[in-house]
Amino acid sequence: MTAASPGPDDDDRGREHDHHGGEGGEGGEHREDGGHGGREEPPGNEPLTARSALGLRAVLSGIALVAAAAAAIVFAIVANHDGSGSAWGAAVVCVIVAAIAATDLAVIARRARGR
Repeated sequence: MTAASPGPDDDDRGREHDHHGGEGGEGGEHREDGGHGGREEPPGNEPLTARSALGLRAVLSGIALVAAAAAAIVFAIVANHDGSGSAWGAAVVCVIVAAIAATDLAVIARRARGR
């Protein structure tokens, strides 16, 4: 096959252009009126009634906060007893997770007040 002869991929591309009305025509993929590339509103009233699961998110963040705080305490006790550096590192990681969960709970409370 030479560079000038069409291959199987070239035939498919040719049909695609015929289907869309040629290159850059009215039926092309990229329209200036935003038909394919613009953001379209979904049908129905979903944007007006969509709600996130703040209750479930609050439960999960609460569980994470309690579990991470308890684990941090356990790791700190173990590290204090054994003097292990890795236990102190685990305690610090648990404290960070607990802080993230507490922040998430604060964000959830703020969003719940806005409803």
